[in-house]
Amino acid sequence: MLRTIIGALIGREIDRRDGDSGIKGTIIGAAAPRILSRLGPLGLVLGGAYVAKKAYDRRKAA
Repeated sequence: MLRTIIGALIGREIDRRDGDSGIKGTIIGAAAPRILSRLGPLGLVLGGAYVAKKAYDRRKAA
């Protein structure tokens, strides 16, 4: 379940940065948990850190 949430958040961040359509964010968001889980717990930590940094930067800019 944690993989799904992290994948959705990564896809949303990529879609916000790109701004075109949700297709690119959806595809990368669906693939990200599988790729990150292959790296083991370190991959999930890296994915979570990416999302946390993007959220922190957005909040700091506001």
